[in-house]
Amino acid sequence: MPILTLTTDIGQDDYITGAIKGQILSLQPAFNIVDISHNLSPFNYPQAAYLCSNSFRYFPKDTYHLILVNLFSNSSPHILIARHNNQYIACPDNGLLTMIIGQKPAELVSIPVDLRDSATTLDYTHAIAYAFGNISKGQLLENIGTQLDYLVESYPLRCTIGPDWMEGQIIFIDRFENVIVNITRDEFEEHRKGRSFKIVFTRNEIINKLSANYADVPDGEKLAWFNSAGFLEIAVNKGNMAGLFGLQGFNETMNAQSSSMQNNWFYQTVRIFFE
Repeated sequence: MPILTLTTDIGQDDYITGAIKGQILSLQPAFNIVDISHNLSPFNYPQAAYLCSNSFRYFPKDTYHLILVNLFSNSSPHILIARHNNQYIACPDNGLLTMIIGQKPAELVSIPVDLRDSATTLDYTHAIAYAFGNISKGQLLENIGTQLDYLVESYPLRCTIGPDWMEGQIIFIDRFENVIVNITRDEFEEHRKGRSFKIVFTRNEIINKLSANYADVPDGEKLAWFNSAGFLEIAVNKGNMAGLFGLQGFNETMNAQSSSMQNNWFYQTVRIFFE
């Protein structure tokens, strides 16, 4: 039974999420639908990329991933389907695909969507369901769509590095308000070179050691550790780090439009100083 994962910014208070699942199962009854999340922010691609890239890698080969984030950011009459790491990913042509996989995929086609007078979410998912069904029945990806000369490309945020410092952006805040920063363990250790360090956020809050888990510090104390995805996570044991310190997820689009960008920067970035 083929697996199809569903990741959206739709939420679960509307009928659309249920309608998408019903539509897919009506068209492709052999599929097993697995929810990843329906609570992504529509304009926060770093958040979507972090969640998708770190969950997709645990699924078996030939899994089908459908991502609906910022679907109507443009009036593109097509949807993208790529094959990457032996899995299939369908999403809008809005830059999210390259943000998730970190490169332009070698195997990529566009699937036309009949826009008619106007296109709804279900028009897009109808086209994807048929395409995924054809692939699952043995058709080659190159035969179910058309090659693209151009696609919208965006790439994951990377931390910046100086001789004795690193600066990362907050890319995800989980439901417990723990804060994930786009600094990996490998990047940290490579630049640390055995030196002592201090992690600084909101101008003057400091953490100067790494924990193995939350139990390493007393209740209510700050901690830093590298989570199961390998990214730096700062938190408060049995507390809400983001809410207590006013930390926010980094969003390039919102920052570009904000008159208080410089002030927001302190609440969306984390610095590490080495000594």
